Formats: sequence, structure tokens, C-alpha cells
Amino acid sequence: MEGRLITGLDLGTTKVCAVIVKEEPDGKLNVVGVGSSPSHGLRKGVVVNIDKTVGAIQTAMDEAQRMAGVEVDSVFVGIAGDHIRSLNSKGMVGVSRDDHEITPEDVERAISAAKAMAIPIDREIIHVIPQEFIVDDQDGIRDPVGMCGVRLEVEVHVVTAAITSAQNIVRSVQRAGYSVEEIILEPLASSLAVLDDDERSLGVALVDLGGGTSDIAMFFDGHIHHTSVVALGGQHVTNDIAIGLRTPPEQAEQIKIKHGTTIRDGIKETDTIMVPSVGGRPPHTISKSLLVDIIAPRMEEILTLVYQKMEKSDLLDLMAAGAVVTGGGALLHGTAALAERLWGMPVRLGVPRDLGGLSNSVSSPIYSTAVGLCLYGLRYHEESRFPRENTNGNLWEDVMGSFKHIFKKFF
Repeated sequence: MEGRLITGLDLGTTKVCAVIVKEEPDGKLNVVGVGSSPSHGLRKGVVVNIDKTVGAIQTAMDEAQRMAGVEVDSVFVGIAGDHIRSLNSKGMVGVSRDDHEITPEDVERAISAAKAMAIPIDREIIHVIPQEFIVDDQDGIRDPVGMCGVRLEVEVHVVTAAITSAQNIVRSVQRAGYSVEEIILEPLASSLAVLDDDERSLGVALVDLGGGTSDIAMFFDGHIHHTSVVALGGQHVTNDIAIGLRTPPEQAEQIKIKHGTTIRDGIKETDTIMVPSVGGRPPHTISKSLLVDIIAPRMEEILTLVYQKMEKSDLLDLMAAGAVVTGGGALLHGTAALAERLWGMPVRLGVPRDLGGLSNSVSSPIYSTAVGLCLYGLRYHEESRFPRENTNGNLWEDVMGSFKHIFKKFF
């Protein structure tokens, strides 16, 4: 196939999604392959069974490649989980040239200074994202190369992850037969698929409601300023339904998808649902209002914890564009309305947009991360500057080499 192909692989708690995007010579992006598989090898975004994870990756990738009619050998992989930590940092250096012209090497030194912090031995930096540069007290600069100054400062957003969690993701992908181009924070990837530039500029909170975790990324003035994770997701709602209705988890998931809602309005007392039982017992009938009584409290808990995380960031007052909810959990009927009521801000549903080809196949919040991973690869990745696989125990030893490319473009 002519054109550049990029594959995004979303390893979720409940599903593994693979999306192949083709960049046409005219710059148009077409979805050419989509695959998915139930995930039984991950818990809260962390690999707990490599064999099951490898099997799910192979199933999803085979489906996507058959649909696209191509074979791929490398993927961009998302990472999430409650082991993710982030913070903002600042670095400062003196401009090296005698004529005080700022060079890319000065930028790299400033970023190196910003990431020179004490990190526990079991953690690794996966992203250092420049937010803005300051030249001799002049702030708000996005690209200082070529400017004149004596002192260069940079403010960055640093994201770290547990080394073992990242290594297990890489190992699972490699055992499935693919190399890893880069590991990307999942809410960061999702933001590329569902957010507008105006929203990032005004201030917006992206909430990715996944199966095992709910991931948060907050943007302002075009930059990411805060990321955090709540270790609850849609799978917890499914478990509550299974226990409350005494039905197998698989049936509980189907009931949630077909009948689940957080809104009681419009439900009559006579509205009922037939629920399969366990242990060979006959199915039983329950009221739809009982299903709401099970779902609504759990969703309120998840969304309240998300709000508390956002509140701790001290950025809520800057979220003029409100919030965008995406991920499989956002498909639950009434979720956006409930979030709007609890958070006191406008909330919309985020779905991938501005794609051609098989775009209808990914026009769902479920595919936001996988599509976003493809967009990240197409926009910000330079093949020669990123390690393809873990050959020496450090997944990101070459990440500093990518900053010259990234800081000019990223948000």
C-alpha cells in the first residue's frame, strides 16, 4: 500500500484494540484496519498474565491486518494504570554561544536540567513534555531556537511509570511478534483524537473512563499541565451488577451495555429486565429501577473521585472549555449528564474525528486511545530518534534525542 502506515495498540483492562491508519500523500488520514479482542491478562492497566495478554494482542492485530490487507511489524503502545505519576518541573541554563543565540543544544540542556530530579529506583520517566520556554524573564515562548538571550528556562510536565509495568507491556508485545516504536501515556494519546486546539487553549479536562482505571489529563494555554489516575473504571460497574443481580460477569456486561443508565427519568415501575442466573438456576426478572440503583452510586463515586483529583491540581478554575469524557465507560447512558451535574462544568462526549477510510468503525469513545496512538506516531515520532525495543534495560535512554523534534510541535 502506498503511503505511511502507523499502528496503535491499546492494551486495556477489558479489551485490546488495534487500529491501523494510513497517511496519504496529500496528508489525509484513512483508517484501513481495526481489530479488538477481550482482555483477560491485564488488571487496572497492568499486565498480570503475559500469555493471555499475548493472545489478545495477536487476535486484535490479526483482525486489523486482515482488514487492512497488510502486515505490520511495529506498534505504538499505550500505558496507563494507577502506577502513573506526574509533576511539573523547571530547568534553567545559560546560553552557550558568545553571540547569545539560542541553539537546539541549549534547549536540550535546559530540558535535561528540568528532569534532573530524584526518582525512585523502581520508576522511569516516559514523557518530558515542554510547556513553555522563558528567555531572560520573557515567558510564553514555544520555540526559543534562534532567539537571543543570556538565560534560558523551560517548564516541563514529567510523567513517570513503574519500570516493571512498562517492561511487561514491551515483553508482551514482543512475544506477540511485534516491536514497540514507543510507549505513550494513554490520556495523552486520547487527547489527540478527541480534543480541539481551541479547547486546549481555553482550558479543558480530558477524562478517559476505561475498564480498570479512569485517566485524567488537564490542558491550558495549549499545553498539558496535569495528569492523574483513579483506580476505578467500568469493570467495577459490571462487577456491581453481577453481584447485585446474581448473574455471571459476562451477562452483567451485556446488561450494562444494553440497559445500563445513570438516569432514572423515563423509567416506569413496570419496566423489567430478564436476568440470567448462575449455577443452572432459571433466569429471573428485576425492575429497571433496581439496575439504576446499582449503577448510579458507583458512577457517582468514580466521577466524584475524578473531580477530587482535578481539584487537587488547582487548575479547575482555568477549565473554561469544561471537560470531555471518552473511553468505553463514557458510553454508559447518562454519564456525560451526570458528570456535568457533579462537576459543575459543561461536559461532552469525545469520539475520534477528522479521519477517512473506515472511520465509522472507530467513531466510538472505545477507540479514542488506539486512534490517538496512531496520530501521535504520525505527528510526533521520528523513527531514528526512538528505541524500537528494550535492548539494554532502559526503555527510554534515547528519549532526550527526541526533544528537539517534540518541543516545536507538542501542543
